[in-house]
Amino acid sequence: MRLESLPKSKEFKAKKIVGRGPGSGMGKTSTHGEKGQKARSGVSISAWFQGGQSPLYRRLPKRGFSNARFETKYAVINLNDLEKFFKDGEEVTPEILKERGIIKKQLSGIKVLANGTLTKKLTVKANRFSSTAVTKIEAAGGKTEVI
Repeated sequence: MRLESLPKSKEFKAKKIVGRGPGSGMGKTSTHGEKGQKARSGVSISAWFQGGQSPLYRRLPKRGFSNARFETKYAVINLNDLEKFFKDGEEVTPEILKERGIIKKQLSGIKVLANGTLTKKLTVKANRFSSTAVTKIEAAGGKTEVI
């Protein structure tokens, strides 16, 4: 292997010298082209800039309405959570659920879903129940109360 046949590395690459007259090949305008915004010093144009014309996001009309702000969201709890955190014969209320850290926020209320099995006799007080959750709770000998 000879010295000239080694692969070229970045550290040996010659630095581009600009602005040293027309004889250098990169003189006069110093690789900035002729005139215009990008030829001036201190230029930094954002990606969404459209040359001074009204940007697209301002030209398009506002349309539609979203009801998402007014949506009622429920804190969800499943039967397997009730099975895990409560003893036989206990009462389940939103305050107890929050106190024990089973739910973080009460939101618009509590909804009980039927995921899992329930073997304990519980009195469950919540804002909403799924129909299968009600049948499973009552099959285990418990009661459901809508708040």
